[in-house]
Amino acid sequence: MISIITPVYNGEKFIESCLQVVIDQNCLEVEHIVVDGGSSDKTVDIIKDKANQYPHIRWISEKDKGQSDAINKGIAMARGEIIGVLNVDDFYEINLLNRIFEIFQTLPEPSLIVGNCNIINQKGQLMSLNKPSQLRTIDLLLERRVNDDGIIDASFPVNPSAYFYHKSLHQKIGLYKVEDHYSMDIDFLLKAVCSSHVKYFNETWGNFRYYPGTKTFDDSATGSSLARIEQLFNNYIKTLSLMEQWQIWLARNINFTFLKIFYFSKHPERLPESIKQRLAKQDLRKK
Repeated sequence: MISIITPVYNGEKFIESCLQVVIDQNCLEVEHIVVDGGSSDKTVDIIKDKANQYPHIRWISEKDKGQSDAINKGIAMARGEIIGVLNVDDFYEINLLNRIFEIFQTLPEPSLIVGNCNIINQKGQLMSLNKPSQLRTIDLLLERRVNDDGIIDASFPVNPSAYFYHKSLHQKIGLYKVEDHYSMDIDFLLKAVCSSHVKYFNETWGNFRYYPGTKTFDDSATGSSLARIEQLFNNYIKTLSLMEQWQIWLARNINFTFLKIFYFSKHPERLPESIKQRLAKQDLRKK
């Protein structure tokens, strides 16, 4: 069975469509666990109504310590051997869950499988496609890379709607960090790729809404997201051997140089301004 976990707090805008997304999958091997953090809007009423109609929906509503804590509660409730996390404002591609269940029948335990993820704006338009085809630790730590389509892309899966894993993986790496409210999925992935059988599928599985008002967008807009991810990566690198640290340092620097060359080869008109800004920064440092 697949256990889909949705953490939610005051999510009346999206919760009904989120529940409907899983209903419309027509998958007999699924349960949808909704962990509400004590919402004060109509979220709980909507969940109750749907749960009364569809027995695969299980839910609780109580105060929690944030998104990670809610996901951990869902994992504890899960009856399935396969875990998926679906944030309330994201959604799956049609008929995905039957495909996921089929794939897991032939995989060793624990396994982590990853697909592609659409990143869409407020109008439902496709902004980009995340294709994290390289999933070694060193690949994730690059932050950005040129993907198989020749597009600069995040080096890691950007949203959990596009990956699934065996519940038993948590026995090896622990649960999500309760104190981490933003980068817990990346922290999870860094641990997971080292402790599971990882397989990438060049198929689009998830859809990630990214626009003002969503948690991830607002965090990124302030610059906090990049700084937080960089800090997470640096802390993780410090736990590695000196040889591994050197290999990652070298790979990241080579990748950064390549990305700059790639970018300016696509946008040569932006190079003079970039040079000008860099020289200005150097002058400020001298002062």
